[in-house]
This record gives sequence, structure tokens and C-alpha cells, in this order.
Amino acid sequence: MDRKAGEHIAIVGAGVFGAWTAHHLQQAGHKVTLIDAWGPAHSRASSGGESRLTRAAYGKDAIYSRMAMDSLAQWKALSAISGQPIFIDCGILFFFPTEEPYVHDSIDAHRDLGLPTEVLNNAEMARRFPMIDFDGIKIGLYEPSFGALMARRSVLTLVDRFAKAGGTCMKGLVQPPVRDGAKLSELRLSSGERVQADRFVFAAGPWLPKLFPDVIGPRILPTRQEVFFFAPPAGDPRFLPGAMPGWADFNGGDMFYGFPDIESRGVKFAHDAHGVEVDPDTQSRLPSDAALVEIVAFRNRRFPLLKGAPLTEARVCQYENSSNGDFLIDLHPAWSNVLLLGGGSGHGFKHGPEVGRYAAGRLFGSGKPEPRFSLVSKGETHHREVH
Repeated sequence: MDRKAGEHIAIVGAGVFGAWTAHHLQQAGHKVTLIDAWGPAHSRASSGGESRLTRAAYGKDAIYSRMAMDSLAQWKALSAISGQPIFIDCGILFFFPTEEPYVHDSIDAHRDLGLPTEVLNNAEMARRFPMIDFDGIKIGLYEPSFGALMARRSVLTLVDRFAKAGGTCMKGLVQPPVRDGAKLSELRLSSGERVQADRFVFAAGPWLPKLFPDVIGPRILPTRQEVFFFAPPAGDPRFLPGAMPGWADFNGGDMFYGFPDIESRGVKFAHDAHGVEVDPDTQSRLPSDAALVEIVAFRNRRFPLLKGAPLTEARVCQYENSSNGDFLIDLHPAWSNVLLLGGGSGHGFKHGPEVGRYAAGRLFGSGKPEPRFSLVSKGETHHREVH
């Protein structure tokens, strides 16, 4: 990495992107300060919550398949030192009513990467995963190497590791930076405190447009998402990791996804549809009756053994959707020492390690820039978003 040794880097946002960027910059020998208004993986952050899928099925977008694969090794290494598991080895099953191009593009990408993905027909899925009703399903992709990530735990573990290695963590509300010169020299906090640094990374998730309204504009849009957990039948092992995979039902573009009963929280369900636009500071965190009714109807049809299962938990979070579904990892157009990092779009968590590595390189101008991560990228969305 081309850099001056020992520069001071200030990172705004202690979610998965900010935390992994801090880790990679620290490993490169820099002094790093990580700032968050409420602390790492807080309940309003896109990186909060219990679980996220990690998988490599991205259709023709092989760049994300490779990033997921390369990130997985780093997630497993973090899991090995965390004291409690971060990576849950349950496998991932995506299933489809038709053999759409997304399926075959994913298969081709996985073969090129040497991934042991299995292509299953309806009968094979019904035999291996009897807790799911595959009526109307023709083909499935099973990724045995992937699984679930414990979201909040992983970020807290990573930040704790960063702090013990000498990194600085601060709680503070950063004010929108004021343009004054060719470089940014300091951050101003609502408390009146100022943080000076050589370079800056803004990984503020759904708050990024508030910090840079003129630069980000409609490039990132926070939308409401709701997730629900249901208790499986008492003593039934079919809903445990190892028997039941993480899954996504690609039902003609109207996708639902979920997880097995991880750590006895219940079986998780979510509808992967962009909700209404929200303000992450003010949106209600109470789940809606309409969303619950929709989830229960889907659950009863696709998971009939859970019909009547009691609701155990519900959460409201948000996606931070970019305009094209790709990440935003680019230098500020006016400040050469400022990197803007965001646009997780509901699928970013799994890529955190590789996003952090790439972001650290972009901050110092090393490595080849990826055009689709640019502020001016106008690419189309081909992949599907799932937490």
C-alpha cells in the first residue's frame, strides 16, 4: 500500500464497513480513531441485529462472489478468536421456480471460483430439507461452504480487537463537514470537540446522505425493513443449523429469506422488498401489523410445520440502498484525503472484510479503482439483496 507510515486516520461510523476498514488500516501501521454517535453495532445501525447471510450467489456479478469468498476466510478467523461463534456453518439454499439466467450465471461464476456449490432439483431439495415445502420450485443452489454471520457480535468483537491493539474508539455526533480548502483537516462534533487527522473515512451507513447531501444526493436511500422470529415446535431438531440452511425463495422476483433457529432465538423470516423511505433517526422501530400478516402468510405456505408458531421477536432496521445496488467506495470529489464508503444495499455485511481492505487501499490511492463503486457509476443492478 502506497502511504506515509503512521498517518492518523479518522473513521466516522463503527458499523461493519467502518470497523473492517479500521482493522485493515491499523494492520498497515496507521493510527486510527473510530467515531460513532451511539457506539459499534448499535440497534439503529444497519450492522446491528442478530444475523446476516453470507453467500456467493450473485448471478453475473462475479465480483461480489469473489469478495464474499475472500471475506469468508477472514470471518472464520475472527470467529475462531471471538469466544462465541460468529460464523454459523449451516449452508445456504437459494431456490427458484424457473431456471432463470441468474441461476446459470451464478453456477458459472462458482465453477470459475472453484466453489463446491450443488445444483439440486425439486425432489433432492424435498428429501434433504423436509422442513420446507418446495411446491412450484424447480431448481436450487446449495452453498455448503457458507452460512450465517452473527452481526452485532462480529462488529463488537472486531472493534474490541481493534481497541486492544491500540485503536481509539469515541462516541460522538459528527457534524456535516464544511468545505474549506483542497483537503479536510478536522471533524467537528456536536459536543464542540474537534478531531484532527491526516485522512478521513465516512462509513456512516444511512446517515451518509445527511453528512454529504450535495455529494451523495439520491445515490443512497434508506428504506424500512422488518424481520420476524417464530418459535419452532418444542424439541424439533429440523429447524436447527445443520439440518435447516439459511435460505432465500426467489419467487418470481418477490423474494423472502430467512435463517434456522440460531441460538434459540427462533426461526427468522424477512421479505426482501424495499420498504418506504425513512429517516434512520426518526423512523418508528415498532413492527407493523401488515408486515407480520404478510410474513405469516408466506411462512404458512412455504414452512407448513411452523403454522401457528408463536412470534418470539420482531425488529425494524433499514437497508441503505444505493441507486444501482452497488457499493459506494470513492474519494470525495473536492477533498483528496476523504473517502466515502456506504451503500450496503441489504447485501453488504458479508463483504465487510474485503470492503475494508479495498477501502483502505482507495484511501491511499493504491490498487485499481472499481468503476461500479464510483460516485458517478451508472451501472444496472443484477444481484439480489438479502440480509
